[in-house]
Amino acid sequence: MKSMNVIRKFVLGAALGLAVAVAPVAANAGVFISVGFAPPALPVYTQPVCPGDGYLWNPGYWAYGPEGYYWVPGVWVQPPSVGLLWTPGYWGWGGSAFIFHEGYWGPHVGFYGGINYGFGYGGVGFVGGRWDGGHFAYNTAVVNVNRTVIHNTYVQNVTVNNTTYSHTSFNGGTGGVPARPTAQEAQFEHEQHVPPTSAQMSHVQAAHAEPSNFAKANGGHPAMAAIQRPGAMNTAVPARGATVNQRAGSQPANQAANGARFNGQQPSQRGGSTNAQRPATAAAPATRTGGFGQTAQRPAQTQARPQPAPHAQARPQAAPHGGEHPHR
Repeated sequence: MKSMNVIRKFVLGAALGLAVAVAPVAANAGVFISVGFAPPALPVYTQPVCPGDGYLWNPGYWAYGPEGYYWVPGVWVQPPSVGLLWTPGYWGWGGSAFIFHEGYWGPHVGFYGGINYGFGYGGVGFVGGRWDGGHFAYNTAVVNVNRTVIHNTYVQNVTVNNTTYSHTSFNGGTGGVPARPTAQEAQFEHEQHVPPTSAQMSHVQAAHAEPSNFAKANGGHPAMAAIQRPGAMNTAVPARGATVNQRAGSQPANQAANGARFNGQQPSQRGGSTNAQRPATAAAPATRTGGFGQTAQRPAQTQARPQPAPHAQARPQAAPHGGEHPHR
């Protein structure tokens, strides 16, 4: 009997140890994670160009492991099925610790803590695109899409209502975003949801395996702030203030100038950074600047088929058009 008790304790201890070990890389798989201190502020970075028709943007975020908080780069991914949209995960103050709320796929974008992830995720809903007749249409006012390659696009300009919490990466508590779910978001919460895909999970695991992604190593400015698609480390875009060339996938900011035009405009007309490279398959640079940072967004105007230049002028002065996080 005594030996059996020893065996039970050994098995239970091993199971608990395994749960702790896998929790960091399975944060998006429904594993409950709570941390006693807040995640770092959201870094400033540009968005890689969309790799192809049907890809949807997953904004970057801070995950947590035994070594501390680490950055999961923003990335373009394919949804599990047509018609689904991504609701990002978020950290929220639970009264005694910060709790991670898992992201999910669903027919509508639900509550994600009011966090300003940018690129269409300004804190409420999503204005980066919409499903239209079985195809995804991209709002080029806020996401980086090469219109010479992808033609199902439109322009819906947005207005910055509040940037007080534009850096904040958590909801509630001292210094957190004081947002609560709207009645509609609460309704969306009860819809049928689909968990992250295997590609998304592999992306999180790869982020955890990269030492330079940890906040203690990068000071909150990851060298791989975003990548074009899961596994494409050679397309890594550094955060503003990051130490580049920490690995082969990170590039110096001055190499980004190889993309002289985006949708027919010079980078200087966009009014922002060019800290990224152009993929070999794209005819336009891999990044856009500005247009990221709304804690709340509302449509300003819509036009069916935009000309290359006009929509660049509809931006508020603090948020130039298109692909860089506006935390300035």
